[in-house]
Parts: sequence; C-alpha cells; structure tokens
Amino acid sequence: MLISGTFFMTTAAHAQFRKLPGIVTDSFKEKYPNAKTVSWEDKVSAFQASFVQDGENFTARYSSKGEWLGSQKKIGEDKLPSAVKDGLAKSKYADWEVKTVVTHYLPGDKEEYAIGVYKKGLNKKNLLFSRDGQLLKDNYTLWF
Repeated sequence: MLISGTFFMTTAAHAQFRKLPGIVTDSFKEKYPNAKTVSWEDKVSAFQASFVQDGENFTARYSSKGEWLGSQKKIGEDKLPSAVKDGLAKSKYADWEVKTVVTHYLPGDKEEYAIGVYKKGLNKKNLLFSRDGQLLKDNYTLWF
C-alpha cells in the first residue's frame, strides 16, 4: 500500500507540470545565451528557470507566451548600488541588520532591490528600493 501511495503521489506531482512551450525556451535562450545548468519549474502563473550565468545563480520568469516577466539574483550587501545604500542609511531601518539582498531585473530596464532586515528577533521586514534609492515598500515578514 505504501508503494502504491508513493507511486500515485509521484504521478500526481509530475502531472501538474504543463508542457514547457518552445516559445518560452526560445525567448529564454535569446535573453540568456550563456546560461548553464538550466532547470524549469511550472509556477502556475508562469514558467520559472533557475540557472547559472557568469558564475552567479539566477531565476527568470516567463509567461506561457514567452514574455520575459523578470529575473532575480541574490547579492551581497556590499554589491548594492551607492544610491540604495544611501536610501537604506537614511530610512527608519538604518539601524536594522541586513539578512538578505536580492536584485530584481524587470521589463523596461528597471531594477529593484529587495532587502530583508531584522531587529531584535521577531521584527522582520522586507524592504523594496528603486535603483535610485527610494524606499518603495516595507512589509512585515515571518521569514526571508
């Protein structure tokens, strides 16, 4: 019974993955021609590629029509642009500890920086900054 249950769970999980359209992979290859170790996930509203480019780990999301929706990569706090560092330093979160930093690359040549910060244990926030250092959002979170 355990074996048959495992088989059905595996089959059900596998059946949830839609067929990856060729237009999606073509669009990905055009945008990231040097990507290595590419793996795909079906995220229901989009297809997500995880890959390595120039020694860095990225994820990119595409619509089923092959439209690039955005990409992201984790970076170190030291890699933040000076305008974002300055924006954080001038914000009410200046004395909070930085836990994570993620660069979001968006259509229209936009870049945003998601910074996970914490203070005294349970005070955790996800901050979102524009490329020019403007704080766009600050949301409480339970994790990073």
